[in-house]
Amino acid sequence: MPDTPSSLSPAGDRHFDGLADKFADSLYGAARGELRLALLDRLLPEMLDLDGQPVLDVGGGLGQLAAWFAARGHPVTLAEPSGEMLERARARLAGQPVSLLQAPLQALPECAPGPWRLIACHAVLEWLADPRSALATLAGLLAPGGQLSLMVFNRDALRMSNVVKGNLEKALADRLEGTGKRRRLTPISPLTHGQVEAWAAESGLAISAVAGIRVFHDYLRQPPSSAADRARLLALERRYCRVDPHWRLGRYLLYTLEASPTHPQEPLP
Repeated sequence: MPDTPSSLSPAGDRHFDGLADKFADSLYGAARGELRLALLDRLLPEMLDLDGQPVLDVGGGLGQLAAWFAARGHPVTLAEPSGEMLERARARLAGQPVSLLQAPLQALPECAPGPWRLIACHAVLEWLADPRSALATLAGLLAPGGQLSLMVFNRDALRMSNVVKGNLEKALADRLEGTGKRRRLTPISPLTHGQVEAWAAESGLAISAVAGIRVFHDYLRQPPSSAADRARLLALERRYCRVDPHWRLGRYLLYTLEASPTHPQEPLP
């Protein structure tokens, strides 16, 4: 099926109306999606202080993360700009303690101001035209001492993946971003660890934990073909996902960012 245009939002962000099926099949319907969820199941309890507190799930998409938190006793507010994605989440989350809110991240200071002790924002900033300002917005929603579980698409991993595939000219030119105007799901704003470090600091957030999601899987010449090999790969991913230097080449980087218990975030210059 040929690519067809897919418009950006007025703010220049990539939303997923008209692409929910492709999103579900590409990101969660394959082994890589199963691996991502299995790693999060292990890492989130290690990296977050979880005591049943309310959670704001920003850009919650199809509802997988909201379902994870709800199953562990957290009331969840899932905010998602795409009406199509939100309807899929509604079906998945029926009967669970999850409230649904159709809103982009930029509207959350008015729609869901909190303050929140726990915010989850997974695989969202890379689809925004201005991820730096978005992180500052999230910081402003946190309660003093609150935690932000942030997962971003790793630009350095995207470069490595292109090199492994033989796309040397593209890697040399650093042409790594997607355009957001077609059906391909290459993020428009993949981020580096250095950017997250700098933007977190200027927003008054401290990095308390970091991990790589899929530090090996995406570089394999062939995916595991048996259940035994998939189990071995998962064991490797779990063993090295928080070990330097391996975490730095995870397809996604997972952070716990913490707000100061006494000081508000600094505004952007």
